Amino acid sequence: MDYKKVSIIIPVYNEAKTVEALINLVRFAGVAGLQKEIIVVDDCSIDGTMDVLQKFPEIKIFRHEMNKGKGAAIHTGFEHATGDIAVIQDADLEYDPQEIENVIKPFLTQDASVVYGSRYLNPSEGLGYWHSFFNKFFTRFGNLLTGLNITDLMTCYKALNRKALAAVVDKLKSERFGFEPEITARLAKAGFKIIEVPVSYKPRTAAQGKHMNFKGQIESLIALIRYTLFD
Repeated sequence: MDYKKVSIIIPVYNEAKTVEALINLVRFAGVAGLQKEIIVVDDCSIDGTMDVLQKFPEIKIFRHEMNKGKGAAIHTGFEHATGDIAVIQDADLEYDPQEIENVIKPFLTQDASVVYGSRYLNPSEGLGYWHSFFNKFFTRFGNLLTGLNITDLMTCYKALNRKALAAVVDKLKSERFGFEPEITARLAKAGFKIIEVPVSYKPRTAAQGKHMNFKGQIESLIALIRYTLFD
């Protein structure tokens, strides 16, 4: 496949404190010589996030008039992406945009269709015990259900080429944190191999604004079972 452009999709919700720094990092991040399209989907933030985003006229900004969830924001980003590769980037600075290029390279060098950035191929010091315990358990359970052999099902860095995206985008239903296991289950059912590359990770705390919580973990587990076994 001849790759020319990458679409970087950034879902945001109440990220006024971090989104400006994040956008600047994404703007200057390498993308293996491809054209770059930055798409930000604001999920009805109420903290001034949109005011910050208006500083960047070169990026594509879409806004939900009601809060729908991270998955819904990514769905909107997919709808408007025009790149040959779509990459998801969180806005909270837990993942370093400088590593987007490493996520893209397997498309160019290994004929990849789907690439995930794994936090566990080269574990970061900031990964706490319980955080790692849940993610590793969840990934192993997901591997059992899907037949995959990956190390980080819940990673933010999920990249799909146009063929893989077309195979699953119209089937996606999860609007919140269930998006992560759902898209993985859909890709597995469609027969796509997932290539992983190591990425670093600096988790933030709930006090710093982290959105994933126990409720989100349960929602993700239910979605994993639903979309691998029943849908």
